Amino acid sequence: MSSNAKNHVADRDNSGASGAAAPQAAWPVGYRIEPMPALIGDDLLAAFADVPVAVAGDCMGRCIGAQGLRAYHENVHTRLCGRALTVRVRPGDNLMIHKAFMMASPGDIVVIDGGGDTSQALIGGLMRTTAITRRIGGFVVDGAIRDLAEWADGRMPVFARGHTHRGPSKDGPGEINIPVACAGMVVHAGDLVLGDADGVICIPAAEVAALLPRVRKHLEKEAAIRLSNERGTSDPERFDAVLRAKGLPV
Repeated sequence: MSSNAKNHVADRDNSGASGAAAPQAAWPVGYRIEPMPALIGDDLLAAFADVPVAVAGDCMGRCIGAQGLRAYHENVHTRLCGRALTVRVRPGDNLMIHKAFMMASPGDIVVIDGGGDTSQALIGGLMRTTAITRRIGGFVVDGAIRDLAEWADGRMPVFARGHTHRGPSKDGPGEINIPVACAGMVVHAGDLVLGDADGVICIPAAEVAALLPRVRKHLEKEAAIRLSNERGTSDPERFDAVLRAKGLPV
Protein backbone atom coordinates (compact mmCIF):
# COMPACT_ATOMS: atom_id res chain seq x y z
CA MET A 1 0.00 0.00 0.00
CA SER A 2 1.33 3.47 -0.88
CA SER A 3 2.10 6.06 1.78
CA ASN A 4 -0.88 8.10 0.54
CA ALA A 5 -3.17 5.13 0.97
CA LYS A 6 -1.77 4.46 4.46
CA ASN A 7 -2.38 8.08 5.38
CA HIS A 8 -5.94 7.82 4.08
CA VAL A 9 -6.51 4.71 6.21
CA ALA A 10 -5.16 6.56 9.23
CA ASP A 11 -7.40 9.54 8.51
CA ARG A 12 -10.47 7.31 8.43
CA ASP A 13 -9.40 5.41 11.54
CA ASN A 14 -9.12 8.71 13.40
CA SER A 15 -12.27 10.25 11.96
CA GLY A 16 -14.28 9.82 15.15
CA ALA A 17 -17.27 7.84 16.28
CA SER A 18 -19.46 9.03 13.44
CA GLY A 19 -17.57 6.78 11.04
CA ALA A 20 -17.38 3.72 13.28
CA ALA A 21 -19.57 0.69 12.84
CA ALA A 22 -21.32 -0.93 15.77
CA PRO A 23 -21.05 -4.71 16.15
CA GLN A 24 -23.29 -6.42 13.62
CA ALA A 25 -25.39 -8.05 16.35
CA ALA A 26 -26.41 -4.58 17.57
CA TRP A 27 -28.14 -3.52 14.35
CA PRO A 28 -31.94 -3.71 14.07
CA VAL A 29 -33.31 -5.44 11.00
CA GLY A 30 -32.89 -3.24 7.93
CA TYR A 31 -30.10 -1.10 9.39
CA ARG A 32 -26.36 -1.47 9.00
CA ILE A 33 -23.38 0.89 8.97
CA GLU A 34 -19.96 -0.33 7.94
CA PRO A 35 -16.70 1.65 7.94
CA MET A 36 -15.46 3.11 4.66
CA PRO A 37 -12.52 1.08 3.36
CA ALA A 38 -9.50 2.87 1.96
CA LEU A 39 -8.44 0.54 -0.83
CA ILE A 40 -7.44 3.11 -3.43
CA GLY A 41 -4.56 5.47 -2.75
CA ASP A 42 -4.66 9.15 -3.55
CA ASP A 43 -2.01 8.63 -6.25
CA LEU A 44 -4.32 6.32 -8.18
CA LEU A 45 -7.25 8.68 -7.77
CA ALA A 46 -5.17 11.50 -9.23
CA ALA A 47 -4.13 9.30 -12.17
CA PHE A 48 -7.78 8.71 -13.09
CA ALA A 49 -8.96 12.29 -12.59
CA ASP A 50 -9.01 13.04 -16.34
CA VAL A 51 -9.79 9.56 -17.69
CA PRO A 52 -12.95 9.66 -19.84
CA VAL A 53 -15.72 7.29 -18.80
CA ALA A 54 -15.92 5.97 -22.36
CA VAL A 55 -12.23 5.04 -22.34
CA ALA A 56 -12.51 3.26 -19.01
CA GLY A 57 -15.54 1.40 -20.34
CA ASP A 58 -13.73 0.41 -23.54
CA CYS A 59 -10.91 -1.04 -21.46
CA MET A 60 -13.36 -3.02 -19.31
CA GLY A 61 -15.24 -4.80 -22.08
CA ARG A 62 -17.70 -2.09 -23.23
CA CYS A 63 -20.62 -3.64 -21.36
CA ILE A 64 -20.61 -2.07 -17.90
CA GLY A 65 -21.66 1.25 -16.40
CA ALA A 66 -24.78 3.02 -15.25
CA GLN A 67 -27.88 3.13 -17.40
CA GLY A 68 -30.84 5.48 -17.24
CA LEU A 69 -29.20 8.30 -15.26
CA ARG A 70 -29.18 11.99 -16.17
CA ALA A 71 -26.58 14.61 -15.26
CA TYR A 72 -28.47 17.38 -13.46
CA HIS A 73 -25.48 19.66 -12.86
CA GLU A 74 -25.76 20.89 -16.48
CA ASN A 75 -22.04 21.34 -17.04
CA VAL A 76 -20.41 18.98 -19.51
CA HIS A 77 -16.98 19.70 -18.02
CA THR A 78 -17.93 18.70 -14.46
CA ARG A 79 -16.52 15.28 -13.55
CA LEU A 80 -16.79 12.63 -10.87
CA CYS A 81 -13.68 10.83 -9.65
CA GLY A 82 -13.64 9.40 -6.16
CA ARG A 83 -14.17 6.49 -3.82
CA ALA A 84 -17.71 5.20 -3.51
CA LEU A 85 -19.51 5.69 -0.22
CA THR A 86 -22.54 3.46 -0.74
CA VAL A 87 -26.01 3.90 0.72
CA ARG A 88 -29.08 1.70 0.33
CA VAL A 89 -32.36 3.27 1.41
CA ARG A 90 -36.04 2.55 1.39
CA PRO A 91 -37.46 4.26 -1.70
CA GLY A 92 -38.36 7.84 -0.82
CA ASP A 93 -36.53 7.89 2.54
CA ASN A 94 -33.22 9.66 3.13
CA LEU A 95 -32.47 9.15 6.83
CA MET A 96 -29.34 7.10 6.17
CA ILE A 97 -28.15 9.47 3.46
CA HIS A 98 -27.90 12.16 6.13
CA LYS A 99 -25.83 9.76 8.23
CA ALA A 100 -23.61 9.02 5.23
CA PHE A 101 -22.90 12.75 4.90
CA MET A 102 -21.52 12.70 8.44
CA MET A 103 -19.17 9.86 7.51
CA ALA A 104 -18.00 11.14 4.13
CA SER A 105 -14.43 12.33 3.61
CA PRO A 106 -13.62 15.07 1.08
CA GLY A 107 -13.88 13.74 -2.46
CA ASP A 108 -16.04 10.72 -1.66
CA ILE A 109 -18.81 9.94 -4.16
CA VAL A 110 -22.11 9.11 -2.45
CA VAL A 111 -23.70 6.27 -4.43
CA ILE A 112 -27.35 5.78 -3.49
CA ASP A 113 -29.44 2.70 -4.21
CA GLY A 114 -32.97 4.07 -4.01
CA GLY A 115 -34.49 1.20 -5.94
CA GLY A 116 -34.97 3.36 -9.03
CA ASP A 117 -38.04 4.99 -7.45
CA THR A 118 -38.75 8.54 -8.63
CA SER A 119 -41.97 9.26 -6.70
CA GLN A 120 -40.10 11.09 -3.90
CA ALA A 121 -36.79 12.95 -4.01
CA LEU A 122 -33.91 11.56 -1.95
CA ILE A 123 -31.70 14.66 -1.99
CA GLY A 124 -32.30 18.33 -2.69
CA GLY A 125 -30.90 21.82 -2.42
CA LEU A 126 -30.34 21.91 1.34
CA MET A 127 -28.39 18.66 1.25
CA ARG A 128 -26.45 19.98 -1.74
CA THR A 129 -25.31 22.93 0.39
CA THR A 130 -24.11 20.54 3.09
CA ALA A 131 -22.29 18.44 0.49
CA ILE A 132 -20.46 21.49 -0.87
CA THR A 133 -19.43 22.52 2.65
CA ARG A 134 -18.15 19.01 3.42
CA ARG A 135 -16.42 18.84 0.01
CA ILE A 136 -18.21 15.67 -1.04
CA GLY A 137 -17.17 14.71 -4.57
CA GLY A 138 -20.64 14.18 -6.01
CA PHE A 139 -23.67 11.91 -6.16
CA VAL A 140 -24.93 8.96 -8.15
CA VAL A 141 -28.60 8.42 -7.30
CA ASP A 142 -30.75 5.54 -8.47
CA GLY A 143 -33.77 7.58 -7.51
CA ALA A 144 -34.98 11.17 -7.71
CA ILE A 145 -33.65 14.58 -6.70
CA ARG A 146 -35.30 17.99 -6.43
CA ASP A 147 -34.40 21.72 -6.44
CA LEU A 148 -33.02 21.52 -9.95
CA ALA A 149 -32.19 25.22 -10.21
CA GLU A 150 -29.64 24.84 -7.44
CA TRP A 151 -27.93 21.79 -8.92
CA ALA A 152 -27.75 23.44 -12.33
CA ASP A 153 -24.87 25.76 -11.40
CA GLY A 154 -22.45 22.83 -11.78
CA ARG A 155 -20.73 23.18 -8.41
CA MET A 156 -21.82 19.75 -7.21
CA PRO A 157 -22.04 16.92 -9.76
CA VAL A 158 -25.13 14.75 -9.49
CA PHE A 159 -26.38 11.94 -11.70
CA ALA A 160 -29.92 10.76 -10.93
CA ARG A 161 -32.71 8.60 -12.31
CA GLY A 162 -35.22 11.47 -12.28
CA HIS A 163 -36.64 14.40 -10.36
CA THR A 164 -39.78 15.42 -8.50
CA HIS A 165 -40.92 18.20 -6.16
CA ARG A 166 -42.09 15.62 -3.62
CA GLY A 167 -39.80 15.46 -0.60
CA PRO A 168 -38.57 12.40 1.29
CA SER A 169 -39.37 10.89 4.65
CA LYS A 170 -36.68 10.42 7.30
CA ASP A 171 -37.68 7.21 9.00
CA GLY A 172 -35.35 4.55 7.62
CA PRO A 173 -34.38 1.83 7.32
CA GLY A 174 -31.14 1.91 5.37
CA GLU A 175 -27.57 0.67 5.15
CA ILE A 176 -24.21 2.34 4.56
CA ASN A 177 -21.04 0.99 2.95
CA ILE A 178 -22.56 -2.29 1.85
CA PRO A 179 -22.69 -3.61 -1.75
CA VAL A 180 -25.46 -1.87 -3.69
CA ALA A 181 -27.14 -2.11 -7.07
CA CYS A 182 -27.23 1.32 -8.68
CA ALA A 183 -28.56 1.92 -12.20
CA GLY A 184 -27.30 -1.43 -13.46
CA MET A 185 -23.98 -1.31 -11.62
CA VAL A 186 -22.77 -3.33 -8.65
CA VAL A 187 -20.90 -0.93 -6.39
CA HIS A 188 -18.91 -1.78 -3.27
CA ALA A 189 -17.76 0.79 -0.76
CA GLY A 190 -14.32 2.05 -1.73
CA ASP A 191 -14.68 1.30 -5.45
CA LEU A 192 -13.62 3.98 -7.92
CA VAL A 193 -16.48 5.97 -9.46
CA LEU A 194 -15.95 8.00 -12.61
CA GLY A 195 -18.55 10.27 -14.18
CA ASP A 196 -18.59 12.74 -17.05
CA ALA A 197 -20.86 13.97 -19.82
CA ASP A 198 -21.11 10.41 -21.20
CA GLY A 199 -22.28 8.77 -17.98
CA VAL A 200 -21.04 6.95 -14.88
CA ILE A 201 -18.90 3.87 -14.43
CA CYS A 202 -17.71 1.96 -11.37
CA ILE A 203 -14.28 0.31 -11.30
CA PRO A 204 -13.82 -2.33 -8.59
CA ALA A 205 -11.09 -1.26 -6.18
CA ALA A 206 -9.10 -4.46 -6.80
CA GLU A 207 -8.94 -3.71 -10.55
CA VAL A 208 -8.00 -0.03 -10.51
CA ALA A 209 -4.20 -0.39 -10.51
CA ALA A 210 -4.21 -2.97 -13.33
CA LEU A 211 -6.60 -0.86 -15.40
CA LEU A 212 -4.41 2.25 -15.41
CA PRO A 213 -1.78 1.08 -17.94
CA ARG A 214 -4.53 -0.21 -20.25
CA VAL A 215 -6.28 3.13 -20.07
CA ARG A 216 -3.08 5.02 -20.88
CA LYS A 217 -2.35 2.76 -23.84
CA HIS A 218 -5.91 3.21 -25.11
CA LEU A 219 -5.63 6.99 -24.85
CA GLU A 220 -2.40 6.90 -26.87
CA LYS A 221 -4.09 4.77 -29.52
CA GLU A 222 -7.05 7.13 -29.74
CA ALA A 223 -4.73 10.13 -30.03
CA ALA A 224 -2.98 8.52 -32.99
CA ILE A 225 -6.29 7.69 -34.71
CA ARG A 226 -7.60 11.20 -34.10
CA LEU A 227 -4.47 12.71 -35.65
CA SER A 228 -4.75 10.40 -38.67
CA ASN A 229 -8.42 11.36 -39.10
CA GLU A 230 -7.56 15.05 -38.94
CA ARG A 231 -4.87 14.65 -41.60
CA GLY A 232 -7.06 12.51 -43.84
CA THR A 233 -4.55 9.68 -43.77
CA SER A 234 -6.70 6.98 -42.19
CA ASP A 235 -5.83 3.47 -43.38
CA PRO A 236 -8.85 1.99 -45.25
CA GLU A 237 -7.44 -1.48 -44.63
CA ARG A 238 -8.40 -1.10 -40.96
CA PHE A 239 -12.04 -1.84 -41.81
CA ASP A 240 -11.68 -3.53 -45.20
CA ALA A 241 -9.92 -6.45 -43.55
CA VAL A 242 -12.86 -6.89 -41.19
CA LEU A 243 -15.35 -6.74 -44.07
CA ARG A 244 -13.40 -9.32 -46.12
CA ALA A 245 -13.33 -11.65 -43.11
CA LYS A 246 -17.13 -11.49 -43.20
CA GLY A 247 -17.19 -12.49 -46.86
CA LEU A 248 -17.63 -9.05 -48.47
CA PRO A 249 -15.86 -8.64 -51.84
CA VAL A 250 -13.95 -5.46 -50.98
